[in-house]
Amino acid sequence: MSGQFPYPGGPPMAVPRQNQTAVFNGSLSPGQGYETPNAGKYPPTQNGPYGAPPRPQFPLQGATLGHVGIPSGFPPGHPSQSVGAVPPTSQFNSMSLNDPAIRPVMQPSQMGVASQLPPTPNQMSGPQQRSMGPFPPNSTGPNAGLPPPLSGSHPPPVGGSLPPPLGGGMQPPFTGGLPPSLGGGIQPPTSGVLPPHPVGSMPPPTSGVLPPHPVGNMPSQTSGVLPPHPAGSMQPPTGAVPPHPAGSMPPHNSSGLPLQQSGGMQPPVSGGFPPQQGGMPLPLGGGMPPPKAGIPTYGPPSVPTSSPMAAPIASPGFHPLSSSVPGSLPPVSSQQFPPSSQLPPSGVGQYQGQPPSGGFQGQLPPQSSHQPFQPGAHYNMPSQSMPGQPMHSTQPGGPPPTMGMGGPPPPMGMGGPVNQFPGSSPFQQQSPGYPGQPTQPQQQKRLDPDQMPSPIQVIEDDKKNRSGVYQTNIKGSVPPLVTTPFITQDQGNSGPKFIRSTMYNVPCTADMLKSSHIPFALALTPFAELDPNEQAPPLVDLGELGPVRCKRCKAYMNPFMQFIDGGRRFQCVFCGAATDVPNEYFAHLDHTGRRVDCYNRAELCLGTYEFVATKDYCKNGIPPKEPAFIFMIDVSYNSVKSGLVQLICNQLKSEILVNLPKESGADASEIRVGFVTYHKELHFYNVKSSLAQPQMMVVSDLEDMFVPLIDGFLVKLSESEGVIDSLLSQIPQLFSESKETELVLGPVIQAGLDALRSADRPGRLYIFHTGLPTAEAPGKLKNRDDRKLLGTEKEKTILTPQTQFYSKLGTDCVAAGCSVDLFLFPNQYIDVATMSDICRVTSGNIYKYSYFQADIDGERFIEDLKTSVKRSQGFDAILRVRTSTGIRPVDFYGNFYMANTTDVEMASIDSDSTVCLEVKHDDKLNEAEGAFIQVAVLYTTISGQRRLRCQNLALNCCVQMADLFRSCELDVLINFFAKQAIRTSLNANPKQVREHIMNEVAQILACYRKNCANPSSVGQLVLPECMKLLPLYANCIIKNDSISGGSEISTDDRSYLMHLVNGMDVKLSNVFFYPRLVPFHTLDMDSTDFPTAIRCSVERLEDSGIYILENGLSMFLWVGINVSPDTIQKIFAVQSAAQIDIDKVKILQLDNPVSRRLCDLINRIRHERSRYLKLTIVRQRDKLQSWFDHFLVEDKSMNNGSSYVDFLCHIHKEIRNILN
Repeated sequence: MSGQFPYPGGPPMAVPRQNQTAVFNGSLSPGQGYETPNAGKYPPTQNGPYGAPPRPQFPLQGATLGHVGIPSGFPPGHPSQSVGAVPPTSQFNSMSLNDPAIRPVMQPSQMGVASQLPPTPNQMSGPQQRSMGPFPPNSTGPNAGLPPPLSGSHPPPVGGSLPPPLGGGMQPPFTGGLPPSLGGGIQPPTSGVLPPHPVGSMPPPTSGVLPPHPVGNMPSQTSGVLPPHPAGSMQPPTGAVPPHPAGSMPPHNSSGLPLQQSGGMQPPVSGGFPPQQGGMPLPLGGGMPPPKAGIPTYGPPSVPTSSPMAAPIASPGFHPLSSSVPGSLPPVSSQQFPPSSQLPPSGVGQYQGQPPSGGFQGQLPPQSSHQPFQPGAHYNMPSQSMPGQPMHSTQPGGPPPTMGMGGPPPPMGMGGPVNQFPGSSPFQQQSPGYPGQPTQPQQQKRLDPDQMPSPIQVIEDDKKNRSGVYQTNIKGSVPPLVTTPFITQDQGNSGPKFIRSTMYNVPCTADMLKSSHIPFALALTPFAELDPNEQAPPLVDLGELGPVRCKRCKAYMNPFMQFIDGGRRFQCVFCGAATDVPNEYFAHLDHTGRRVDCYNRAELCLGTYEFVATKDYCKNGIPPKEPAFIFMIDVSYNSVKSGLVQLICNQLKSEILVNLPKESGADASEIRVGFVTYHKELHFYNVKSSLAQPQMMVVSDLEDMFVPLIDGFLVKLSESEGVIDSLLSQIPQLFSESKETELVLGPVIQAGLDALRSADRPGRLYIFHTGLPTAEAPGKLKNRDDRKLLGTEKEKTILTPQTQFYSKLGTDCVAAGCSVDLFLFPNQYIDVATMSDICRVTSGNIYKYSYFQADIDGERFIEDLKTSVKRSQGFDAILRVRTSTGIRPVDFYGNFYMANTTDVEMASIDSDSTVCLEVKHDDKLNEAEGAFIQVAVLYTTISGQRRLRCQNLALNCCVQMADLFRSCELDVLINFFAKQAIRTSLNANPKQVREHIMNEVAQILACYRKNCANPSSVGQLVLPECMKLLPLYANCIIKNDSISGGSEISTDDRSYLMHLVNGMDVKLSNVFFYPRLVPFHTLDMDSTDFPTAIRCSVERLEDSGIYILENGLSMFLWVGINVSPDTIQKIFAVQSAAQIDIDKVKILQLDNPVSRRLCDLINRIRHERSRYLKLTIVRQRDKLQSWFDHFLVEDKSMNNGSSYVDFLCHIHKEIRNILN
């Protein structure tokens, strides 16, 4: 079949997303990696400038996405066609089994299994039967699909000698809440001679080859309760015995049963387990007898670890849970800004280690069977009614079952290995010897955070598995995380830097989507900044013909359109209508139904491209003029005194204007520039090139604003550079004695708008403003600051605009293509809530520099201004989203204006501009056809050309809830939830906002538990693999200052953050809600690699360490009290930490490796962000420590904001309430 595909590499293979419940073992998550493509040699139909895409990468593990045929919009052989590759079944394909950190262990047996056996594989039906289908990998060797053996360990048996599968073979017993033993080998007793094992206590292997020793190969207990330990029952001794040497496995007889050796080590029979009698062993766990020779099993083989003697890690203990009333919320806090005094109050926000009031007190009763948070899919959350359960991970391809108390065991092939930390129950202190050995009850302590799902592990695993090239030819493929560096190779779908979805398997019905509680949302960043190695969207110029469109829905030509009738018509993938192909656009079809010129036309083979728009797409049928930038400088007393005026004028000459954007290959920028100064009156400047000196014109009548000149106000820099330089040199002198303290703002914006409107140009206003506009003029504001209202039901009265003036003015700006950027430099309340309206409506940006000092904050301000001026941007833009039949966009979030329900109007659009939208059903979707999205942005370029940028995305459809949960993207979901919360907070009280987020999270996880993880005990917390960090990130949203900032921050800071989050892209929101904490002191100073981050908790900080924390807006350098004087000297050039000048915001690079490494690391972090990060130096236990602690989001925070552990327990309680 591959030879029929007309491009290299043969047919594309689907890259499925895993449907595995979370396995938190600190190692690689199965099924996330890629193998090197095995490209073939198949000639393309016609190689064009966009080539023929190489063969996509093969999957390692996950559920099959299924075959996508012609009805989906892809002709046969198209890169977007999925052939339904079936994943291998091994859980360890993507793991390095020689890595000692990765220790697969045997699956624990089930406690309380009824004597009734489950149905045989032939009797299974429904979702479970589907999971039996995966085939082994495409290999013909005897070990196909098996992981490589560990060095020094017994290899897995071959052929008919496979060991019993985990679902139905040898498994360790469940020991009443004690975790299974470590590793995969025999655990040593510590002294003495253990009682001999009865014959038949191990299931027979299917050939003479010995399987690896499981841990605790005792028979399972068949009754539903654990018998009490009898007095004097045998406990494991406490000495130490070396591990089995190679070849020391017990001998087997011809029947395959192990022969008992006298004195040989056997795991003790503890907990009152009765020995099995002779004959066939009782099936454990899966309830199925061992497979016969030659019968393939669909579970991964048992693999011994290379170090069966791995020492157990004692858990720090258990943290009491909150016993709050169901439905109540954990307390929240804020973390972004210090109090307005710049220093947080002493003692506020210190880490609280004590449990919340109402938590469990005292000790657990003896023999408690509560389980720790195991690094697997299922967590035994502390419960007063249900003992803990053994954990079972699941096989991709079907609903992952769980093991509940007394529930039926999973069928063969459904159970996978449970990767566990070598830890013990947090309820019992681990003593040397047999892991999980019963001990005396210990004082309760908090749960071990290391057992919680780790964002660092998720990020690092994705980087390891998915870095490199990401090809977009797979329909419904889930892209790498936003934290993973990758290069997009456009092969039919728009890259994830432009468009991301919360789900890539869309439910076919509205009921299914509603019951899942997962919003179907898209995050669009149409002008996202690309990597230098990525291809910019190509420009398609069809001349007078213009873009080819569907005659009914007006969708633009894209790779999903199906050509019919010999190429004379095309069928729209969005509405199904057939449209005649214009004669100028006609081309013949090949034998597969594709146009022979498909690789010569970007719109037929790429997901992102641009059309040159004709005059029909221009206002009044007239092509637009080049845009203009107007710089409007506040010259009031505060602005002059702080050095702002002098700094702006100096830097405009030397740094800003020389970086005006220009088209590729152009010698000079076509953008026009103009200049205005103001306080309570406005000054316009004529900088016409024919003048020897600039001329100033003053307008003091602000009630009826007008621009006194047109010719000479907006000029090209290359033509008037000399006059502009003269003006910028004179402005600081003209206003050096300014005593004006009253300001206006409304007339300033009106003047800029009139200037652009009169010149018939789109553009951007750069306004540098220092105070509240209190002068008598349109847009005057009063001081209404009352920070005590923050966090109360009345907070919306100071977070909503006090007047609609700026909102209405913004709509006028949008109509003229005028965007407003505000650079604010306040020393007191400035009412950002009202001022930000003009930026929100016109898609502008706000930059805030409180208590500005030119020598301290000047570099940050100038870098922000430089980035804003020189980056890629468009003007007078209209964005429209089209969807295939059955779905439609219903709600939009972001900073823009909408005059109707379909068109998003943006006066300007840049690399940070992001639109988030929610999609809902209006009809049932066809699973075979899929769902399609097209984003079209009509805009004016910096050279004055009208263009149309198109971005396309094909998604799969599904009818199984497990398929939906397999293909979700959490980062987009969090971005959507945050923007939804921002909007809700303007109309609801803070408690309702937090309850909404809590309820959505609990409903999502309860739906997964109900539909994809049955049966399981209510004492278990079950998290889907792709959403295992959802509780953590949701808690970060709730505690964030933009959502729950109280009186500890200023009202302006709260409004500023709300504006930022409302327009934040997915990459920035990821680090904004969960900051990146990087240890510096452990780095190799000669290396250039970026260090791995650590979790945001004070427990991760060492007194002798130096750490960098950043959240996309701020950066901290934390210095421990025990850092060596030598390191302090090399970085700060002082003798001790007490001598460090913490008011400095710049680390000088000294001539030593430590200083160079630190400066390089800081610069690399700043380079990743669009805003220049201010550096704050924090000494441990200094006055800024509590402010720094706000960013450690896994800990308790100000106002008793919940820690990660407490919040996870609270979510689990909510899930149980929903299920009950």
